[in-house]
Amino acid sequence: MKAIKLKVHQDMVNYRLPTSFQIKESYPLPPLSTVIGMVHRLCNYQQYEPMDVSIQGSYFSKTNDFYTRYEFKNANKFEKGRHQLEVNGFGISRGIGYTELLVDVDLLLHIVPKNQNKVEEIFQALSYPFEFPSLGRREDLAGFNSVKIVEFNRSELEEDQSFREGNWAAYIPVEWLDEDMSIKGSVGETGTRFILPKVYEIVNVGTKSRPKFRRNWTERKEVLYTSGFNLFEEKSVYVDDEKDIVFLI
Repeated sequence: MKAIKLKVHQDMVNYRLPTSFQIKESYPLPPLSTVIGMVHRLCNYQQYEPMDVSIQGSYFSKTNDFYTRYEFKNANKFEKGRHQLEVNGFGISRGIGYTELLVDVDLLLHIVPKNQNKVEEIFQALSYPFEFPSLGRREDLAGFNSVKIVEFNRSELEEDQSFREGNWAAYIPVEWLDEDMSIKGSVGETGTRFILPKVYEIVNVGTKSRPKFRRNWTERKEVLYTSGFNLFEEKSVYVDDEKDIVFLI
């Protein structure tokens, strides 16, 4: 099969955890839906194009940044001692919050459309983007250091491979663990399990005359986020023609 292989660098970025509010925490690597969303944006797709991705990378450190947070609720009338802003008689509270930022992020992405005829189309869109790419928040610009089309196949490793330099990490499909326990850390299976969002649909939870749309996740994937791990000889994995592992999810 063919994949678009993408090497990305970002200076500072937040891949927001959806359950974090006071402090906007970040995933350690972009979730599946974030990468797929970037591809759809740059390809100008108007409907979902099925694809799988492999996500691995590293970051140098973490820091926090301030942001201005506005809070309001319908029917809350303005109270001078409680609210900082007034809009049409309603009160809005203004305060500060924190955003967790990953610093000096390097990513290795493989993008594999289900329709292999789309490979060249996606490659051209990523090679010559119509706008500067962003991955994470809108302001999280992504520099594409390399865009290639590669072939990958499932094969057995000829020798052990160690992923320990520079805190290199990956999202590993849990099926790899359940089938043959091919991922081992220094003290056994180590890492953090995430259930990552992948595919969603927009549903109307309102009425026809007063629609109210909501994002409904239709597909999620359970993965193990781990760094400093080994892949052992004779284990069957996906490998591209440049000898990089493809953790296809």
